[in-house]
Amino acid sequence: MKIRFLHHSSFLVELEHTILLFDHFAGDRLNGFTFTGTIPPLDRAKELYVFASHKHQDHFDMDDLKLAEAYPSVRFIFSKDCKMSRNFLKKHGFSEHITERITYAAPEKKYEIGTIKIRTLTSTDAGVAFCVEAEEKSFYHAGDLNWWYWEGVGDLINGRMERSFKREMRKLANEHFHAAFVPLDPRQEKDAFKGFGYFMQNVDADHVFPMHMWQDYSMIEAYKKRTDHDYFLKRIVTITKENEEFEF
Repeated sequence: MKIRFLHHSSFLVELEHTILLFDHFAGDRLNGFTFTGTIPPLDRAKELYVFASHKHQDHFDMDDLKLAEAYPSVRFIFSKDCKMSRNFLKKHGFSEHITERITYAAPEKKYEIGTIKIRTLTSTDAGVAFCVEAEEKSFYHAGDLNWWYWEGVGDLINGRMERSFKREMRKLANEHFHAAFVPLDPRQEKDAFKGFGYFMQNVDADHVFPMHMWQDYSMIEAYKKRTDHDYFLKRIVTITKENEEFEF
């Protein structure tokens, strides 16, 4: 199993017969940031599945549909809030047949697409989180499902966010993931570790990749310094740069 960190929340997972691409977007899409992650040439003999957890610009890029030109068997699994009409796609230069390749995923649903199985959770922000089974391996991509805690918004909103996040995590209590991709957002400052830490304590995953770090990878070491729990430390994958590849 190879996992390539492209940038931000985008990862490429390559298995023997299957490739999973999560939350990719072109690096020049966001003002104030230049992301350099690139999709390498992919094995056309493998099945390619492209996911978008929601329509925010740092998670979804309509131009990923152009992958169908090089990989005609590609399947797209987009959160329902990314939905585009045939006319809209045609207006932007896509064949009307591209819609046959797209599944729009709603929260709290199960899907079987090609050879993979998908279950969705409800995000605490927008769209969904994905639980994916492929080739007897399981993966979790949180999208923006996180324990978002913001100074100044008040206890009512922060309390509701905490309850919603923990409710979704309870749905993973009996799951085992070979790899999980979980937000660790520096914009939350001292509260950035709430969601990541809760996931580490309550969900079983062999390898946990921090994400949504806005190119501030120091967050990983900062979290690791907060715990002396060897089991936690061994599971956390230390990312240092974009386009970094890991093999397990």
